[in-house]
Amino acid sequence: MLLLILIVVVALVAWALRLMEQALQSQEFSLMLAGFLVASSAAAMMTVYFLMGHYVSYIQAGPITSDVVYDRQANTSTAQQLAATDALPVEWLSGMAELSPE
Repeated sequence: MLLLILIVVVALVAWALRLMEQALQSQEFSLMLAGFLVASSAAAMMTVYFLMGHYVSYIQAGPITSDVVYDRQANTSTAQQLAATDALPVEWLSGMAELSPE
């Protein structure tokens, strides 16, 4: 894909230089403007290619951190482990019932 884009960009730059050369020979501003616009489009194509390449590699890498991580050996997730450790013990709840005024 990079080779195809490089061929297109080189062709655009060659066309831009040809337009600018003709603009200098015939003293026409419109040809110089057209050459500048073609050269700008070649630069924009390369910029978008590199930006999208970095973005696609970032997206393919996946999430860096996650709240829920699956543990294959224990066959549980961290969310399940936290729920199990944060659960209130039954003894604590029965002790609270004794302390509450009726």
